[in-house]
Amino acid sequence: MRGRFEEEVGLFSYIDAERRIPTKHPLRKIRLLVREVLDELNEDFDHLYSHEGRPSIQPEMLLSALLLQAFYGIRSERQLMEQLDYTISKNMT
Repeated sequence: MRGRFEEEVGLFSYIDAERRIPTKHPLRKIRLLVREVLDELNEDFDHLYSHEGRPSIQPEMLLSALLLQAFYGIRSERQLMEQLDYTISKNMT
């Protein structure tokens, strides 16, 4: 079953993700473009996933994470998570 894509603003942190990214950062424009494309693929995703069973990780979230991994030259998902943890904790101090 396909999980639904919802922005989790305050689930794991007290600081809004929007405040962590500078307003002029190129990722903001890329994010808008990616969201537009993923919105267009919404129906295709619906057809690919079963309507029974436990919800999966949202394909939009997986594709967004893979793009970040490619943009920053991170070799694995584990390293991506470590880099995110490092970057977020660095920006909180």
